[in-house]
Amino acid sequence: MNAKRRVITTTLSAAIAGMLFIPAASACGYPTQPQSSLTTQQLRLDPQNPLEAVSSAGLARDQSAASHGSSVSIVGMWNIQFISMGNTMHTPGIPDGAQIDFGYGQWHSDGTEFFNSGGRAPATQNFCLGVWQQTGRYTYVLNHFALSYDATTGLLNGKVNITETVTLSPGGTKYSGTFTITVFDTNGNQVDRLTGQITGDRITVDTATP
Repeated sequence: MNAKRRVITTTLSAAIAGMLFIPAASACGYPTQPQSSLTTQQLRLDPQNPLEAVSSAGLARDQSAASHGSSVSIVGMWNIQFISMGNTMHTPGIPDGAQIDFGYGQWHSDGTEFFNSGGRAPATQNFCLGVWQQTGRYTYVLNHFALSYDATTGLLNGKVNITETVTLSPGGTKYSGTFTITVFDTNGNQVDRLTGQITGDRITVDTATP
């Protein structure tokens, strides 16, 4: 597996190839240190139904929040998971349900957003930025950009665009939807693309577990 991750094409630099051919891709680019094993899990939520497959306790919390009748918003802090879907033909193939990235994100009231990637080393840049817009009562779109650097030289080696379409649960405690990660080299040429499902669990002042 490590040998495959080091495969490069004649048209790409080694730095860019290092980002491309790693099964566990990061939303802020691609991780420089691949996970020891590919985490495979059942897709937790349906993008069209954020409460499907949620635990009974989680459902109760969301229903309780919804019963108060207050207007919900995606503004706040979130525990986020990126789950692969539709990448089985990728090189190398990524099975549906594999975790691509995880981390903490914040959506701000001014329409901006940032994400701290847990799957990418800080030396390669693990913070990235976006802008969002509400498109319906519970639906939102996000356009997000990231920069990737070589951990050894400190040189820019790629740029990444992440787009998301998500649906907030009625109680505002969870969201789910779809994402697309498009990777470009430093000249703006597209060199890779991944798709999948994103889920978010709201973090509050009472949240006690990471």
